[in-house]
Amino acid sequence: MTEKIYNISIAGCSKVGHLHAKAIGCIPNAKLAGVWNRTTSKAHDFASLYNTTAYTDISKMVTDTRSDLVIVCTAHPYHKEPALEAVLAGANVLIEKPLASDLQDCDDIIKECKKNHLRLGVISQRRWYEPVKRVKDAIEQGRIGKPVLAVVTILGWRDKAYYDSDAWRGTWKTEGGGVLVNQSPHQLDILLWYMGEIDEVYGIWRNLNHPYIEVDDTAVAIVKFRSGAIGNILVSNSQKPGLYGKVHVHGENGASVGVQTDGGAMFIAGRTGVAEPPVNDLWTIPGEEDLLKKWITEDTEIFNNCDATIRYMQYQIEDFLHSIGSGMEPAVTGEDGRRTVELFTAIYRSTRDNLPVKFPLKPEP
Repeated sequence: MTEKIYNISIAGCSKVGHLHAKAIGCIPNAKLAGVWNRTTSKAHDFASLYNTTAYTDISKMVTDTRSDLVIVCTAHPYHKEPALEAVLAGANVLIEKPLASDLQDCDDIIKECKKNHLRLGVISQRRWYEPVKRVKDAIEQGRIGKPVLAVVTILGWRDKAYYDSDAWRGTWKTEGGGVLVNQSPHQLDILLWYMGEIDEVYGIWRNLNHPYIEVDDTAVAIVKFRSGAIGNILVSNSQKPGLYGKVHVHGENGASVGVQTDGGAMFIAGRTGVAEPPVNDLWTIPGEEDLLKKWITEDTEIFNNCDATIRYMQYQIEDFLHSIGSGMEPAVTGEDGRRTVELFTAIYRSTRDNLPVKFPLKPEP
């Protein structure tokens, strides 16, 4: 029996779009069938580079190429329009993080996908990191008891050249937010994957040392989970040259597990690679403490023998294609993506109103 070849198109020839094109090229049963961009010349340049076809209309791209999947790589506030065009033309959609910068856009995309019986996913490829999965397994297997405390810490750096590199960066209208919307969704997604649904958030955002942008460069929050667990979030783009991103979980039996998802200068799509391998940096489960050194060696070897910016994206795209073929939900669903948007939206609202914010959140006008 011949294996199905999935036709995948990309909407948005951005820097991260190039990573998706390269990841698709690594998947044996996938083909980059077409690309679309608002700027036609950019789409043609992108198509020429990857030996595919440029389109000026998403619906036509989906129809002509019989696209099974469209990956949306536009700027955050502009995910909804190309996603809906792709869905209405009959394609499943996988959207770069975050799902949107606005809850109403999230709900509209989710609703349209369900209405048309099409799959929806959000890029969260760090879930496939070996040390990230190791923490998830430990929690699910009860090796730390009930998870009762979680901490997300991102201390990174973004300079003026970064914000000047694309016209959409650094404004509420075109980026939709700052460190919460752009740099934090991966770790926020992992936090929610580990800890479950949220009951209440109190948060504060600030711009500490980036006077040339409108949006947040730093945010902190206290989280109450429905399980009774509590959490703390501290995310910032204000520490030169950038230190790390971590998610730590502490259990009721006193054991702790954690992962450093990012280390060194933070990854910037199209400009830098992943500086340091993701590793488990905290592990105190009785009888397993000595495994940490072994895992760090193994994970570093994996990292040194692949392009981490491509490999884990490839894994998530393959998972999504499997969901299309099997009829099962993808590992990261549209609802998962909405939860991340709900969390950073709560921090913005809490700052605005100087009050804790109860969940679930509804869109505001």
